[in-house]
Amino acid sequence: MTDSLKTLSEHRCFGGTLRFLEHESREIGLPMRFSVFLPPQAAHGPVPAVLYLAGLTCNEETFMVKAGAQRLAAELGLALIAPDTSPRGPAVEEIEGATASWDFGIGAGFYLDATASPWAAHWRMESWIVQELLPLIAQQLPIDAERIGIFGHSMGGHGALTLALRHPGRFKSLSALAPICAPTQCPWGEKAFGGYLGADRAGWLSHDASALMQAQASAPYPQGILIDQGLGDKFLAEQLHPQLFEAACAAAGQPLTLRRHAGYDHGYYFIQSFVADHLAHHRERLNAR
Repeated sequence: MTDSLKTLSEHRCFGGTLRFLEHESREIGLPMRFSVFLPPQAAHGPVPAVLYLAGLTCNEETFMVKAGAQRLAAELGLALIAPDTSPRGPAVEEIEGATASWDFGIGAGFYLDATASPWAAHWRMESWIVQELLPLIAQQLPIDAERIGIFGHSMGGHGALTLALRHPGRFKSLSALAPICAPTQCPWGEKAFGGYLGADRAGWLSHDASALMQAQASAPYPQGILIDQGLGDKFLAEQLHPQLFEAACAAAGQPLTLRRHAGYDHGYYFIQSFVADHLAHHRERLNAR
């Protein structure tokens, strides 16, 4: 495999540049796609960045097209990074079950490294993002590797919370929009973890944000975590359980701002409404010395 980046398309955007890229991933064993928005300030040197993890059925284009985040990112001097949500292509489409449902397989990687067959061969999203993609981007693009935050939506909110807690110090700031907060206690998580990790539920807890927070001896993000949740979200009661993460943060002494918004649903109109607050949250913490 090679560390070179292939540019699929490039677009001028709010004085910066939006690129859709592909590289041959050693971790996944297949080509993987992602997008990067570089603000105008990147022309003068490395800038801080925020990694956005998308939800079920999404890909590397979804956030860049739907969230409306680039204008503010350009003003704040923040780069935006949006990876795809799973391996793709003929090699994985042929795996039984890879395309059978929208909440498992392709488009539903859950940001973990699968350990159960046949998923373990290619579903290595955690290692791809943390061990391969971020170092590669920092090496080849004007992004400050020491100032990277992470946020995400739904499955991607789960990914943001768990990757931040599983890799202490890797991400300097953390937030989420309508995240799956306790995947071991909801149908989406049980399906994904049972398939990717196998039947031993004890091993699932290391990918559950609420369980990970409960295990903290001190606050991993003393400057605070931001979560926004719509109260009109049809998945709230059965799938998301933000109250469990809220309780875990309280027990660990972790400052958490959990904002509940009447009438907002689970989609990108909700994300558009509050993404500016999340970018401001990250910029403040990434620029702190």
